[in-house]
Amino acid sequence: MTFLCFLLGLLLGLGLLGWYHIRLTRKLERLAESLQSDLSRWSLGATSRLIRTIATHVNHHEQLTHDLELWQHLCKTSPIGMLQVDEENQLVWCNAQAGQLLSITLPHPAQRRLLLELVRSYELDQLIEQTRVLHKPCQSDWTFHPVSADPSQLSRQLSRSLRAHSVPLDDGYVGVFLESRQEAMLLAQQRDRWISDVAHELKTPLTSIRLVAETLQMRLEPPLRDWVDRLLNETIRLSSLVQDLLDLSQLEANPNPNLKLKTVDIANLIQSAWFSLEPLARKKQLQLDYVGTACLPLHLDESRMHRVLLNLLDNAIKYSPDQQAIRVHVSIVIDDQVHDKLVHLEIIDAGPGFPTEALPYVFDRFYRADPSRSRKHNELEVSRMYGLGKSTLASHAYMDDLQTVGEEQAAPVSSGTGLGLAIVRQIVEAHQGRVQASNHPETQGGWLQIYLPYKAHEELNAHS
Repeated sequence: MTFLCFLLGLLLGLGLLGWYHIRLTRKLERLAESLQSDLSRWSLGATSRLIRTIATHVNHHEQLTHDLELWQHLCKTSPIGMLQVDEENQLVWCNAQAGQLLSITLPHPAQRRLLLELVRSYELDQLIEQTRVLHKPCQSDWTFHPVSADPSQLSRQLSRSLRAHSVPLDDGYVGVFLESRQEAMLLAQQRDRWISDVAHELKTPLTSIRLVAETLQMRLEPPLRDWVDRLLNETIRLSSLVQDLLDLSQLEANPNPNLKLKTVDIANLIQSAWFSLEPLARKKQLQLDYVGTACLPLHLDESRMHRVLLNLLDNAIKYSPDQQAIRVHVSIVIDDQVHDKLVHLEIIDAGPGFPTEALPYVFDRFYRADPSRSRKHNELEVSRMYGLGKSTLASHAYMDDLQTVGEEQAAPVSSGTGLGLAIVRQIVEAHQGRVQASNHPETQGGWLQIYLPYKAHEELNAHS
């Protein structure tokens, strides 16, 4: 009886052990399948598959750790400043370059402080808030003025030009990339100073040449007078270029000049600018199509805004085909970002439009996106270089220029130097506005748009 009980207990124990082994094997198989389903095709045991899966994940974890350390090292040693703030605008992390650009010490990871406590920059704080609200990358350029609590360091805290790119992250976090624009600003200032000095030096001899040419013009008979007319026309063109350079240098040196604001009817100003350019428009039988209010008084610097309209209308006339209309629309729109009223001025032509790759650069100085004019210029240069004075190419180009000398003197001379739109942007920005260029969807021609703050003009009217 005892032996039977022993056998029964042994069988029961072996059964429980077998059941436990089967259950454990199934758990291992499910675990292996959840970690790596591809291993189910292998003719291996569950233990072997589990060991291989664990080894694969350990290698993957080590690779991720190595990549993370590499990226952390790159971020810390990057020549571009990087920083990160949380949803409460507390500084989470920044690298050494960001600390140098913003004149702050690197915070301890466990001690977060508000970014505004460390960096007294309203522009940076506004950029971060704008990125968080719009949920898209933003960019801002500004001049940063460091503030030091130590009075002895005030003289050493030099202002610097910064550019920041912000990127929205998860959970309201924002990442910011900082770069110094100081060297670029210094190079631009040196370039502007050099151009201004050269323009000043050229102004006196050009005036003397023009006086001599005008004196000879009245004393010579054709065909010698034609040569003097050509010389005088080119001198006037070069003098216009020099004056444009001087005006542009003054506007860039003082982005916020003392504007002589007064109440001006924008409709009458457009008509006045068109009347000045009417001889050029008459040659191509162009008409002005104005759409807008008959009277819209604004506070503007009349002479500077007249220069803007001259440059824009002259550009439209230059590239419009014959017997077309240049459309000018004036309306009042609402700015979606600040919810203020803006004066929207549009100038639309039916010409070939701007090349797509040229749109970001049309307001840069000396930039010209007219390949046909460049080809003509190159052909004339080649003909002069090889002495092709009797060739068909050179003779036709020369005679065309001589035939248009008298007409160009009667009409305003367009410099065609690539400075007109650069001057437009400077003047519009001085009026706290903005300008943009694109191609109109209907005419496929140039579409230049100017936005001026309208509420500011109403407030000035109230004060006056």
